[in-house]
Amino acid sequence: MDKVRVIQSGIGPIGSKITKLLAGNENIEIAGALDVDKAKVGKDLGEVAGLGKLLGIPITDDVDALLRTAKADVAVYSTSSHMEQIYPQLVKPVEAGLNVISTCEDLVYPFNHFPELSQKLDALAKRHGVTVLSTGINPGFVMDTLPLALTAVCQDMKSVKITRVVDTGKRRMVLQRKMGAGLTVDEFKARAKAKSIGHVGLTISMAMIADGLGWKLDEVKESIEPMVAESDVRSQYLEVKKGQVAGTVQQASGVKDGKEVISMYLRSYIGASHEEHDEILIDATPRIDMVVRGGISGDFATANIVVNSIPAVLKAQPGLLSMKDIPLVLLFASS
Repeated sequence: MDKVRVIQSGIGPIGSKITKLLAGNENIEIAGALDVDKAKVGKDLGEVAGLGKLLGIPITDDVDALLRTAKADVAVYSTSSHMEQIYPQLVKPVEAGLNVISTCEDLVYPFNHFPELSQKLDALAKRHGVTVLSTGINPGFVMDTLPLALTAVCQDMKSVKITRVVDTGKRRMVLQRKMGAGLTVDEFKARAKAKSIGHVGLTISMAMIADGLGWKLDEVKESIEPMVAESDVRSQYLEVKKGQVAGTVQQASGVKDGKEVISMYLRSYIGASHEEHDEILIDATPRIDMVVRGGISGDFATANIVVNSIPAVLKAQPGLLSMKDIPLVLLFASS
């Protein structure tokens, strides 16, 4: 295939990992870079992304000028987790005729949670003949796309149970803070009440699974509790004292006809390395019990799935799609 010209928007921790993959893929040409951070504007993309070399691509905050000159095929947006924030960012690249791949958690499967914005973005993408997709590891793969793929060999589906345990001590500081590391229990509970803490994707993943299986859920329940450190623990960025919050314990369940048919358990905390894993249990014929020992690394794997999704997005039908709607994503390595 001809080289795919890609614009990278958002040169944070995940965007930098994506940039490294884009720069190292012979099938891809980086057509430009966007970031609103004034400290990054004007600097070389390779320098800001930590590649150890210059790429000759200055970071800009002028999206209009870049879209006029870049002649890109795809724009990658690793800028926000929230639908209300990502939607206005995507309007211009879509109107310019670019396919879009995002890491926005809300956008992974927004149709149930954000119906109006989803309809507007879908209509806009179809009008301009492009595809919009958001992906990642969670949501985007481990707790939704992968379980759905495993049902391909099943009949007589009864229930799906998914458990993910993540040692956030190995991850970026933003995620550790997002999971409440270092807070007191009272501070955690106040943040939880305000819905400003924890993982936002459990019910998003649940909606994708339910729709993929044709299940109409009668009730969805969700809870979040603090994981309190039983001893002092430390990450590269933070020290959590005994009695402070090390992370979160989250659960979600979907009920159909009075029975719990989808169960999700997520434990994300500093010090979980001894129990990290991903498990998918499908009660069906045949029964499937799959465990990924050590779990799938969120940060690196998110960058990988974004880049690997490029060929599938280019082949997909126009519109706002999810991972269950596009062609099978495979490794997109240099030829």
